[in-house]
Amino acid sequence: MFEPMSTQAHRTGLPSWLVMDSAAPAILVRELRKAYGDHEAVRGVDFEVARGEVFGLLGPNGAGKTTTLFMILGVVAPDAGSITVCGFDLAHHRSQAAECVGFAAGYLPLTERMRVNEYLNLYGRLYGLADPEPRIEEGLDRFRISHLAGAMGTELSSGQRTLIGIVRSTLHRPRLLILDEPTASLDPDVALRVREGLIAVATNEGTALLMTSHDMTDVEQVCERVLFLSQGRVVADGTPASIAASYGRGDLEGVFLHLAGDREISAAQQTDHP
Repeated sequence: MFEPMSTQAHRTGLPSWLVMDSAAPAILVRELRKAYGDHEAVRGVDFEVARGEVFGLLGPNGAGKTTTLFMILGVVAPDAGSITVCGFDLAHHRSQAAECVGFAAGYLPLTERMRVNEYLNLYGRLYGLADPEPRIEEGLDRFRISHLAGAMGTELSSGQRTLIGIVRSTLHRPRLLILDEPTASLDPDVALRVREGLIAVATNEGTALLMTSHDMTDVEQVCERVLFLSQGRVVADGTPASIAASYGRGDLEGVFLHLAGDREISAAQQTDHP
């Protein structure tokens, strides 16, 4: 008799994604579109992120990457197209998809009136972990912040808050970890710690990473594959080196500056010729 995945997950005590088809990609996006009034922010975007792949979603401001990210997270509804997360169609199985996703961003708030270990323990239990402590210790150690376990939220720097947020997002060992500007405004040593920790998450746990960043060092050191958006469309998809070469640039920063310049020219032309 067919047993629903939610029933299997409850019976085994495992997240839904662990009892589903392990061959399903972490993300599958087809013909994704989103408009705000007369402005079409995302215009027919297609891409796929394989299980365990470290993937960068890049583009200058206004390229459509944040809208795309929020649609994958289920925060913004697309006007057209489809999104499959961990094998679940987001339009019909949002809750199941959410079980296999972790999300971290520097702008997410951190509870200030709790100690770090209390805060992480609370989230671990919300994720359904009967005993979150081993995962908490593992996560703090991975990002070299075990000494912060007893610190109050008010005592943490912005960089430390970012690291704690990433640990929180990995407690349930998500199949897909989405990161929005994970090293924005961080000191170089903390940014290095973030990059090393994220690589360890992908390597040791088979977690797929989807990250946005304006720091091309992040992308070149962490991402196996990169998708560039410009004016709502995919303009490049490949390894960092292959994309830089295809644009005749020495690195991804050169590609980014080129695309940002094209956008400024296009915006000026639209202003001059409405």
